[in-house]
Amino acid sequence: MAEKARRRLRSSTVILGGMGALAAALTSCGSEPDKRCVDRNSYDAINGYRIVDSKNCSGTGGASAGRTGKKGGKAGGRQVDGQWYYDADVDGRRADYGTFSKSQAVDRGGFGCSGSAGG
Repeated sequence: MAEKARRRLRSSTVILGGMGALAAALTSCGSEPDKRCVDRNSYDAINGYRIVDSKNCSGTGGASAGRTGKKGGKAGGRQVDGQWYYDADVDGRRADYGTFSKSQAVDRGGFGCSGSAGG
């Protein structure tokens, strides 16, 4: 009778649980890090960089984004040096503790990611 009292999991429950774990592992290790367009000229030691409109940043997201082409709008009468800022802590319209290097942001990793995790 002890064997009958034990509950068996249905195969659909096992499959759905496995798919959920697989989805969590894959999405937490995405190839595209979180990014914000910031004005490099606006850094404040307490608040970080000011987030600006994405049209001020290059669409490529490379480390050389910034002062190329027709970029650089005006903010308060001064030139905006827009560049993508990755994996930053965002507080309102400010971002800090991130990196301008996309490859460094991708290498930070997460659950299920290969490579060393940064900290």
